[in-house]
Amino acid sequence: MRTIYHGSVKIIEQPQYGAGRKDNDYGLGFYCTEDMELAKEWAASDERGGFVNCYEVEEDGMCFLNLQQIPEESGSYSAQERMILQWMALLVDNRAIRLGSPVERRGKEYLISCFLPDISKYDCLIGYRADDSYFSYARAFLSNTLTIGQLSAAMRLGNLGLQYVIRSPRMFDRIRFLETVPVDGGVYFPKRIQRDQSARKEFRRMLDQEAGEGRYLSDLMRENDRTGR
Repeated sequence: MRTIYHGSVKIIEQPQYGAGRKDNDYGLGFYCTEDMELAKEWAASDERGGFVNCYEVEEDGMCFLNLQQIPEESGSYSAQERMILQWMALLVDNRAIRLGSPVERRGKEYLISCFLPDISKYDCLIGYRADDSYFSYARAFLSNTLTIGQLSAAMRLGNLGLQYVIRSPRMFDRIRFLETVPVDGGVYFPKRIQRDQSARKEFRRMLDQEAGEGRYLSDLMRENDRTGR
């Protein structure tokens, strides 16, 4: 049994399978966190605040994909690189991204063809949340202004947390509503903004440093063309 939290402007006593947006980070699903404080920030999209809906979910027999747990080695990629590239592939496959150049379009096609995991058999996904700051890091990598090493470091900035995404009808049946906690937007909206600004500040500081021997997405694509993998 796991306790999870969903930050929202609404009270949601019974999450519905098939509801929500298809263009979220990992597609259609019910997006939660195990961190109450993060859920409060996610609920406070402005100073009006919102609600944290609290649930228990029975996990026995459920099939999980934890995007933080990737095999130690995969070809020429480290475990950390493989994790980031799978996350990027899911993100560009699901999120609406305006691609401004042929380079970005080729990069998207490469990520999806080489790293997109088959999530159809999973009841739940656990992975990074692409809020505004994380999304800007992903765009920078796609446009070849950020190395894979820098992207990996950027994902740890701001302590933006992981999300727990319920996807399957059978897991929706396992959700039990506990309570709703009101969120004071005057308190938690500034916290949300501060967390994002902190991540962006650290990101700008990182970009000011030399990338060194890091590999850009275009480098990974050339390596793939040479090795055929």
